[in-house]
Amino acid sequence: MKQHPPMAVNGNVPPRRLANAVRRPREYLTAEEVERLMTAARSRPSRYGHRDATMILLAFRHGLRVSELCALRWDMLELAQGHLQVHRLKNGRPSVHTVRGTELRALRRLQREQAPTSPYLFTTERRTPMSAAGFRKQLAVIGMAAAFPFPVHPHMLRHACGFALAHARHDTRAIQEWLGHRNIQHTTRYTELTTHRFKDFWQRED
Repeated sequence: MKQHPPMAVNGNVPPRRLANAVRRPREYLTAEEVERLMTAARSRPSRYGHRDATMILLAFRHGLRVSELCALRWDMLELAQGHLQVHRLKNGRPSVHTVRGTELRALRRLQREQAPTSPYLFTTERRTPMSAAGFRKQLAVIGMAAAFPFPVHPHMLRHACGFALAHARHDTRAIQEWLGHRNIQHTTRYTELTTHRFKDFWQRED
């Protein structure tokens, strides 16, 4: 496809957007970096530190896309049983996920403190559901507060989930179901990144 030069606005040509590979050294976060983001979210002088940290936690634990995260409703959760109904976008496979202790405690606190109540888990100061654009902006600010040397975006949390599960040596098919991938080739990218893959190389030589 032929590339057209950017249009001039008020006599000025805007700078070209840098490619993601230039702006960010990688497209995923480690579990330690996710924890660092959550700590930064809680530490910011904001009334919504717990909400933001909970959004980061759920996006990471369940490999949620930003639109899937913002669409979460309380009726998709069974807190007593520890279950979350995950509805995937992009023709992804829906599933029911287990919700663990850390998440349950965070969600129960979020539910107690939500005033006025809303059908949605994550709401803004205007009491409307958090938008995908709003969370992207919020996460970028949190990333800067956490002193990350590269810009942080929500999809890095989904990739962080896949990487963490692969690093823990979970079955690739199970990871595929957890992330809702229709094609397992989208899942194998995480097993290719794990440090265990080459663990035994040159072992007999040392």
